[in-house]
Amino acid sequence: MKVDLIRIGNSRGIRIPKPVIEQCGFGDTVDLRIEQDRLIIAPDRKPRQDWEKAFRSAGSAAEDELLLDAVPPNVFDREEWRW
Repeated sequence: MKVDLIRIGNSRGIRIPKPVIEQCGFGDTVDLRIEQDRLIIAPDRKPRQDWEKAFRSAGSAAEDELLLDAVPPNVFDREEWRW
């Protein structure tokens, strides 16, 4: 989609069509950044938003395997490591 830059004082802006705003989930503020010569406009999200939901969907850690117990000791463990 191509849009025209419009003058806003000494700056320029774009008008974002309502269907695009709704599809992207934009609220009253957005996150604006530049990546590789591209302007990225993303929904403004709180830090760690949805982390709790992601943790819950990962399931219980009760049956997680402790991977370090499965690794045999190496030279460093036997000769150099001290508590």
